[in-house]
Amino acid sequence: MSLLAILIPSGLILMVAYRLYGSLLARLFRLDAATPTPAVTLRDDIDYEPIAPQLLLGQHFSAIAAAGPIVGPILAGVAFGWLPALLWILIGSIFIGGVHDFAALVASIRHKARSIAEVVRDHMSRRSYVLFLAFVWIALVYIVVAFTDITASSFIGRQTLENGQEVSGGGIATSSLLYLVLPVIMGLCMRHLKMPLWLATLIFLPLVGVAIWIGQFIPFDLAALLGVSNGQAQKIWGVLLLLYCLGAAMVPMWLLLQPRGHLGGCFLYVALAGAVIGLVASDRLVAGDSCVRYPAFTNWQTAKAGELIPMLFITIACGACSGFHSLIASGTTSKQLRRETDARPIGYGTMLLEAMVAIVSLSCVMVLAADSPLANQPPNFVYALGMGRFLEILGVPTTIGVSFALMAFTTFVYDTLDVCTRLGRYIVQELTGLTGRTGAWLGTALTAGVPLLFLLRPQLDGNGDAIPVWKTFWSLFGASNQLLAALTLLGVTVWLWRTRREAWVWLVTGVPTVFMYVMSTWALASMTLPRFRGAGGFVLPADPVPWAGVVLLALAGVMLVEAIRVLAAPPGPQRPGPSGHLPEPKAWAAAKTA
Repeated sequence: MSLLAILIPSGLILMVAYRLYGSLLARLFRLDAATPTPAVTLRDDIDYEPIAPQLLLGQHFSAIAAAGPIVGPILAGVAFGWLPALLWILIGSIFIGGVHDFAALVASIRHKARSIAEVVRDHMSRRSYVLFLAFVWIALVYIVVAFTDITASSFIGRQTLENGQEVSGGGIATSSLLYLVLPVIMGLCMRHLKMPLWLATLIFLPLVGVAIWIGQFIPFDLAALLGVSNGQAQKIWGVLLLLYCLGAAMVPMWLLLQPRGHLGGCFLYVALAGAVIGLVASDRLVAGDSCVRYPAFTNWQTAKAGELIPMLFITIACGACSGFHSLIASGTTSKQLRRETDARPIGYGTMLLEAMVAIVSLSCVMVLAADSPLANQPPNFVYALGMGRFLEILGVPTTIGVSFALMAFTTFVYDTLDVCTRLGRYIVQELTGLTGRTGAWLGTALTAGVPLLFLLRPQLDGNGDAIPVWKTFWSLFGASNQLLAALTLLGVTVWLWRTRREAWVWLVTGVPTVFMYVMSTWALASMTLPRFRGAGGFVLPADPVPWAGVVLLALAGVMLVEAIRVLAAPPGPQRPGPSGHLPEPKAWAAAKTA
């Protein structure tokens, strides 16, 4: 079967979903282009700044995509087969993940662009708010650990391709460092030289391509430079990436986050388009020869991945639904949304676009033979090799194609790492009450410092053998990430029900809440609780990871009790205003009339 027979119908399904279900969501949430957003009313040109939707869309897309829609689908596809993964990506993104992202963004702009945790505080309780913030901060630490380690693995060693050519990890590191410089220059040009966006894109996007090409000629190989092993070099890269997070989370958004997000978004579009065009241009595919080789379904349970239910739904996180997206939507994107109606393409549309990225990533597994040794490679290299094969059809040299894919992978992660660190800073400042530069540096240092402890700590399997840090944390990241999505949907459902009291709330956000809550707590409990059992019975593990899992389960349980208590309470006096909008928090309404 041709890959096109899967990719084209999948793309059409996502496009129809955006037109139909996206339009329905816009009507249900009563988006109004005439209503000023917080980016306009609270503009300070640091955190609050209205920007063009095309710039914000690329920035938001690049931030939410990260490594999730690449790593998750590849791991799940290899473990369970491509068909269960494909079905979850399509159904999950349309009816759960897209709704989650859109609702979180709209909830934030209706509450002064505050975080989803503060929406919970307004409509549940102060205790729920503190619990939610604590949960989010722990989840952010997981994300930073997993993504930092898997990115650092791209900067070491050499990858031998099927044709015998090699791609240097040091070359990817060089391209990556050059890429970090370009957005800063672009931001300065747009800010001080008033360079228009179209011209900046025309100049700096090709320079990213130059950085990819030149990287393999001047590899920055830390292992060779310092005379250390690849494993030690990976640890050093992890430290350097966290130091980058420390600085990037403190600079103004216009200097790095916005221009790099735009370039990263364009990079995503090019990567996606290149793979699809390569498939269409392939004579072998057009001729109808079989291209999908990997089994559609392998097994209900595997030794490495566990049971298909619930592990499928937490292994594929960002490609179908991701709680992390709510942090981006309510943490940075809502502070830059120019009009309410932009929430549909940016909140709902980018989730469906990310689903397409996940399907293209999954296709890198589909083309493998069932017994291919490549299936045991790290997912970033499976993705890179698959993309290199697709781009080769267009005449792109394989080494450049693989370098392009690995560079795209690290590009996605950069956006996630510094946004996570910035959001962690906000949370620490909120919990401690520390403001100003002291609070900002303390919050950033804690959010980047705690992951350092996990990265430097040896990770061993049951036989005492070393395993990659990202492998230890990926399942836990997935479970906590999906549980965060469930908590976000729970908070949104409480907000909507308290302000609207309409039956559609239970169907649109209530059902996804229940599904995500059940699957994520099931998965988190199955991964965490066995670590407290030994041969002689109950044990206290020395590893901090299972303890963090227990804390997350406890926080989620208390949050659920709080939500049930609020939902069971008698209806309050709030009702939609004459404009049809959901009522604003009293503090915001008072501030606007003062």
